[in-house]
Amino acid sequence: MSNKEKFFDHIEKGYTTKGDFLTMGAGMVDGETVNKAFVKIPLKTLNRHGLIAGATGTGKTKTLQVIAENLSEKGIPVLLMDLKGDLSGIAQPSPGHPKIDERHEAIGLPFDAKGFPVEILSLSEQDGVRLRATVSEFGPILLSRILDLTVTQEGIVAVVFKYCDDNKLPLLDLKDFKKVLQYATGEGKAEFQKEYGRMSISSTGTILRKIIELEQQGADLFFGEKSFDVDDLTRIDENGRGFINIIRLTDIQDKPKLFSTFMLSLLAEIYATFPEQGDSDRPELILFIDEAHLIFKEASKALLDQIESIVKLIRSKGIGLYFVTQNPTDVPDAVLSQLGLKVQHALRAFTAKDRKAIKLTAENYPDSEFYDTKEILTSLGIGEALISALDEKGRPTPLAATMLRAPMSRMDVLTAAELKNVLKESKLIKKYNEDIDRESAYEILNEKIEKAEKEAEKEKTKPAARKTSSRRKSTRMNPIVKVLTSATFIRGVLGVMKKIIR
Repeated sequence: MSNKEKFFDHIEKGYTTKGDFLTMGAGMVDGETVNKAFVKIPLKTLNRHGLIAGATGTGKTKTLQVIAENLSEKGIPVLLMDLKGDLSGIAQPSPGHPKIDERHEAIGLPFDAKGFPVEILSLSEQDGVRLRATVSEFGPILLSRILDLTVTQEGIVAVVFKYCDDNKLPLLDLKDFKKVLQYATGEGKAEFQKEYGRMSISSTGTILRKIIELEQQGADLFFGEKSFDVDDLTRIDENGRGFINIIRLTDIQDKPKLFSTFMLSLLAEIYATFPEQGDSDRPELILFIDEAHLIFKEASKALLDQIESIVKLIRSKGIGLYFVTQNPTDVPDAVLSQLGLKVQHALRAFTAKDRKAIKLTAENYPDSEFYDTKEILTSLGIGEALISALDEKGRPTPLAATMLRAPMSRMDVLTAAELKNVLKESKLIKKYNEDIDRESAYEILNEKIEKAEKEAEKEKTKPAARKTSSRRKSTRMNPIVKVLTSATFIRGVLGVMKKIIR
């Protein structure tokens, strides 16, 4: 038996599945693609999370596109973070190319060009369905994690939320939260101190500064109403295909705090909303986080702990998380250890640090009699990757250098006219793009302060009126005294005395 035949049997046996699956491509050995040696990922294990890594230009985004398309085809909705702005072309079919035909002929798969149902979402003022959440939905713990607060400051945030709950003050946006903080150390200081204890002005000042920092990254657009319902991410079109929800994030690449705030709130909301599913035959929703290092960049230990917790727990809700980044070392070890599917594109060794990273990456993959992992990591071509997945029993599949299939949709961005047409057909824009600013903590407290100021003004004017009236009383002469001191009375008395004397 030749090495090629031996490899074919190895791959066929290692990637046999009883249930439904995605076909990623065909295995390669000795630099050749082995026709129909299909590398398949069971749908059953897609909620075990995954990683797509590799150097710039090696095809990570196209791999993401391939997986998203095939999930949609199977009726599984997808959420994509589009930081580079090159994923919207999924809505249009591929124009085809001779190189695509050549690739699929080598793999042994027919190529079928098609577009997919797409919903464009936005965190900022870009066109798309607006994503928002209220401060109340975040809650004191999550908000404290985002702001990276101390234990004392976390206590103050908890008191603010408790006060708002007790007094029926809705916390919708950041201006509501800031107003309550200012009230707690200003006009309402006595009220707060009586009910909840004394608050340090320096601590509330620090919290305010951190909120302003968050606002400067655009969070004021994210916090507010109408809150996005995560169930709208799980829609299926009339043909039974899952919607591919694309969040346009091209304008927040330099705002890691906003990006991590959004991601953490989204994951927390999904975890709180979706029912427990256990080990089902297919996931409910798959999330792809492109440029994943932005989530972990500048993140505090508390925030990382929160992300790690959600990654570990959200699998039971039927949710799969896939991190797309240049190097696996961009992802914390605690998260990396939870990832079942690893798609590793080529890495480049230009420095000693690069060589060390390649060595560490190679150690994350199972040994193979067909490859020297460290060597093949630097020799893979564009659209080729090392794949290691989990079979239906949760065991690692054989390591396979894989010639990946091409995307069925267009590998490009939508034109302005095409984007306008996608937005026009959206059923969610009307639901979420209306600006709502109903009465909340900000307006209620302003009204309360204004009323208190008017009452205080009235109290000031009352004593002044009493003093004026008392002065008037003291200047009014007693009528008896007035008679006794009158000129007529005095002349009369003097006249009587003269007569007596005579």
